[in-house]
Amino acid sequence: MHTGSCHCGQIKFEVEGTFEEVNECNCSHCSRKGYLLWFVPRGRLSLKTPESAMSTYRFNKHVIDHHFCPNCGCAPFGFGKAPDGAEMAAVNIRCIEGIELSGVKRIPVDGRSF
Repeated sequence: MHTGSCHCGQIKFEVEGTFEEVNECNCSHCSRKGYLLWFVPRGRLSLKTPESAMSTYRFNKHVIDHHFCPNCGCAPFGFGKAPDGAEMAAVNIRCIEGIELSGVKRIPVDGRSF
């Protein structure tokens, strides 16, 4: 189990699982924010603060709810659906406590071309 939050701690969450690699997307949104995304089934991420504490941003095809803190602006995760329709969470591992980023394999994703 991993714990994480936005910078100020207004948004807190736990996510279950292990990862050895993450997606590093080059789309305009992900590259500007420096996202390193770990995709998990939505049921493996539990919010420790109410959804009302978050703001949401949608762009491009408006299919992913990019959640962020209205206080500090940090964006710890987003919610969407996998191609098969399964509910997913895209967790920004930079917002998980105790992660050593140098040991995480980054998979480049060409989101700019979508």
